[in-house]
Amino acid sequence: MTALVQELLNTFDRLTDSEQLELVLEILRRTVDLDFPPLSDEDLIPNAEKE
Repeated sequence: MTALVQELLNTFDRLTDSEQLELVLEILRRTVDLDFPPLSDEDLIPNAEKE
């Protein structure tokens, strides 16, 4: 993770719940048409282990 991405996430964590929701919705609107490659097992495993 780059320093810029970490800084954005830290800023996100400081937002109110309603601001976080607003930001997430806007990011989803902007990314819905992007053509991302499928996630690999290496991408998915760390997220599955968080629970």
